[in-house]
Amino acid sequence: MDDPGRAGADAVELGVPFSDPIAEGPTIQRASERALRSGTTLRRVLELVKRLRPKVDVPLILMGYANPFFAMGETGFAESAAQVGVDGVIVPDLPPEEGGPFYASLAARGIDAILLAAPTTKPARLRLLVERTRGFLYYVSLTGVTGARSQIAAGVRESVLAAKALSPKPVCVGFGVGTPEQAREIAAYADGVAVGSALVDRIAKAGAPDQAVDAAERFVAELAAAVHAPT
Repeated sequence: MDDPGRAGADAVELGVPFSDPIAEGPTIQRASERALRSGTTLRRVLELVKRLRPKVDVPLILMGYANPFFAMGETGFAESAAQVGVDGVIVPDLPPEEGGPFYASLAARGIDAILLAAPTTKPARLRLLVERTRGFLYYVSLTGVTGARSQIAAGVRESVLAAKALSPKPVCVGFGVGTPEQAREIAAYADGVAVGSALVDRIAKAGAPDQAVDAAERFVAELAAAVHAPT
């Protein structure tokens, strides 16, 4: 699928594999292991963005852990990411208090540093995260790791609305979303829905690369139709 946006995706999140992805469930852990075994590195992910950028109009966002970014160097990574057309970066293990120079380096080059909030986030900290995030606030819908769940966690709607009351910045919900029905329910009050593990599951179960592309495109189209449906 040369252009993931053709199936209806409003943005594409590309995972940077890491050996110790502490926020990830089994699906993404296994995907990271497969990627690392095949030789995938941060530099190769940036090369992929460079190839995709002329074909893809929607934002391309990298999600990964601090170690690979810091190993490349704060400035070196930010410069390379800007050159290939990265739009945003999500780093689950880098809070704003510790990531100031890194996030400032991204901002100086027009790249959004997207921060995360969770069900355990206190009101004062939620205000700080909403103020400092760029692009949108990523709301983690559950206390746990990534992976599709059978139902949406309790309290997500109230938490999203609390964040939206603090700022006009969009709030997108991720972690645990696995079906078009769940995505549609969340889209009624959030600005976006991130679906990762359920998509990776379909890719992993495909028998061949072309079948993986077809499965991914069908699922993305189902999700897009659900979240864009009139309420």
